Amino acid sequence: MIIIDRALQARAAAGNPVRVGMIGAGFMGRGIANQIINSVPGMELVAISNRSIDLAQRAYTEAGIEEIHVVNSVGALETAIAHGQYAITEDAKLICQAEGIDAIIEVTGAVEFGAHIVMEAIAHRKHIIMMNAELDGTVGSIIKVYADKAGVILSACDGDQPGVEMNLYRFVKSIGLTPLLCGNIKGLQDPYRNPTTQEGFAKRWGQKAHMVTSFADGTKISFEQAIVANATGMKVAKRGMLGYDYTGHVDEMTNMYDVEQLKELGGIVDYVVGAKPGPGVFVFATHDDPKQQHYLNLYKLGEGPLYSFYTPYHLCHFEVPLSVARAVLFQDAVMSPLGEPIVDVVATAKIDLKAGETLDGIGYYMTYGQCENSPIVQQQNLLPMGLAEGCRLKRDIPKDQVLTYDDVELPEGRLCDQLRAEQNKYFAPEKVLATVS
Repeated sequence: MIIIDRALQARAAAGNPVRVGMIGAGFMGRGIANQIINSVPGMELVAISNRSIDLAQRAYTEAGIEEIHVVNSVGALETAIAHGQYAITEDAKLICQAEGIDAIIEVTGAVEFGAHIVMEAIAHRKHIIMMNAELDGTVGSIIKVYADKAGVILSACDGDQPGVEMNLYRFVKSIGLTPLLCGNIKGLQDPYRNPTTQEGFAKRWGQKAHMVTSFADGTKISFEQAIVANATGMKVAKRGMLGYDYTGHVDEMTNMYDVEQLKELGGIVDYVVGAKPGPGVFVFATHDDPKQQHYLNLYKLGEGPLYSFYTPYHLCHFEVPLSVARAVLFQDAVMSPLGEPIVDVVATAKIDLKAGETLDGIGYYMTYGQCENSPIVQQQNLLPMGLAEGCRLKRDIPKDQVLTYDDVELPEGRLCDQLRAEQNKYFAPEKVLATVS
């Protein structure tokens, strides 16, 4: 990432900053706004949209911007940008449509709303940086097809753990090793947590209880590791991942995995609870050259066959502007799907569910998400976690059972369902397409 700072400095010196619009102004969005405005020369956050416009204004004022213009049309937004004014709006589509914006940071965390925003941005040829693993892990593969056709970059972000994993993965590959495991270090994993149990923690840090719950119950890490899998071609070793508990250093875990199994699977994504250095990420890799193995041992990475590399932190909003610069200045995505989905996240009953009930959302009381290899998801007709909210149950579902499409009635008219169906068809094996036709 070192090259980015000088490229941005050059844009600043030329008076030609990268112009960014942001959609979503919650806890993370406010951090991003403050970072761009006060710490990133050569980049300007020209517009913010939020469904509650007061939060959009708060993001600017907390960053020290006092003169803010409310806009309600594309023309008004373009005029504000042309005059170097900061703009806010309730209508996210204005940011997608306006000329004079190089890239959009999508920070909604919502699947259906996020799908509309991302597709609108692609239609108007805007680069998109997503802090929305939920959307990416549900329909990211088909969205990437649209982005490629439009000639724009669709990217996850630096700073979030998947992006940090991908940066480490790319580094490890670049020095000649073969990554076989991309891992995420967690402090807690309890699928039965809910907004009531997490309320105190959420209040302490100024976050929403359901968002905190999605981390605690394993749904968030499932989406994060699914998008890493889809960007690397790796799989999961079993439904839900292996998820070891280990309180030592992650370097000591290299002997806990069967190298031959990892090779046979083509590598896996996984997580560990309690390991040091938390809350970081790690990559385990091999090297086939005995000469290089000797050097790796000399450099204190051990005798192999697995070598441990880790990053001991992830700094979220501090690093997101780097992702924007990579997309706009170098056409480099931090991370995006390689093609067809490799790993999905499936909805699982958090409690005993009853026929007739309508499922609540991610991080709430009724479901949690687990990783599963996509071929199994298709074969068993499993319900993606990103589509579960709003579904009406046709039958009782016991606690910890995964849900299928046959168990639910989908809400009508959702774009996310349309994209998922299109994704299934686009990447279906030829024999399946022949049967359908």
